[in-house]
Amino acid sequence: MGVKARKKAIAKQLNKGASDFSASKDEARDFLTGKSKHFGFIEFESPEVANVVADTMHNYLLFEHLLQVQLIPPEHVHPRLWKGVNRWYKPLDWVKIERKRQDKERTLDEHKKLVEGILKRDKKRRKRIEAAGIDYDCPEIVGSIQAAPKKIRFDVD
Repeated sequence: MGVKARKKAIAKQLNKGASDFSASKDEARDFLTGKSKHFGFIEFESPEVANVVADTMHNYLLFEHLLQVQLIPPEHVHPRLWKGVNRWYKPLDWVKIERKRQDKERTLDEHKKLVEGILKRDKKRRKRIEAAGIDYDCPEIVGSIQAAPKKIRFDVD
């Protein structure tokens, strides 16, 4: 059984068991990736049911992992614990974010700084090659300090 299938089966089994007696459930997720943090909360309507479930499910072997269950008294529950429970997580589109960051139009100063960094790294690379005793003629980096326009603009006359 694959990791994803196992996680889905665990979540399905826990949800099935908790849905009979509980008022609400929440699984902790990472804010950026949306992946599970491997802990969650279940709120029960009656404390008697919560005690029975905690006693029976503590150290329950679930897919080669021991399930740890602890009761939290109501006064220790944070008031915003159940905020956003029923919302679906929409992960960030990192490809789109990086594409936008890479394709932005740079000012002349930003472009100069970018080119200087490239030339500085190239110079350092050449020194390391030379220090290693390798006789290699590195091709020169061709470019200009002037930033090339990202879009071609035509004058309308």
